Amino acid sequence: MIEKLHLPFPFLSDPDRDRMIGPLGVSDEHDPRRIARPAMILVRPGGEEAWRFVSRDFADRLPEDEVLEQARTLELPATSQEPPTTGDPEPGPKAMPLTDLPVYFRGAKFAAKAMGLRHPAAKDDADRLFDQMDGYMRVVREFREATGA
Repeated sequence: MIEKLHLPFPFLSDPDRDRMIGPLGVSDEHDPRRIARPAMILVRPGGEEAWRFVSRDFADRLPEDEVLEQARTLELPATSQEPPTTGDPEPGPKAMPLTDLPVYFRGAKFAAKAMGLRHPAAKDDADRLFDQMDGYMRVVREFREATGA
């Protein structure tokens, strides 16, 4: 994955969930595979945890601007690095065509809206998912405009 995406950082593989997933408390105990829930943990340079967000499940994600705002509160000096080279990625055989993504996201967006209307207790989650799909649609539109795809 690191080579394929030309990532400038290492990945940690934790198949037994005893090196990081368990100790950090991010294992999804409701999933029979006990995979890690999506999580973001900001760590100060000395190793002290400064902030964390652990998703309830695979679909629970914070908007990027909320994460960046949390990072700004740490008031750490800026760093710099060379931009990663992206290479020439190719979609896998099961990838959804780029042209189909807006339709997919629009369907998810309005399904979320309907669920929020039907189940008032889930309205906040539905609104968050609705906004997330709007963001994804915007990114796809911007990407297509920038690349002519």
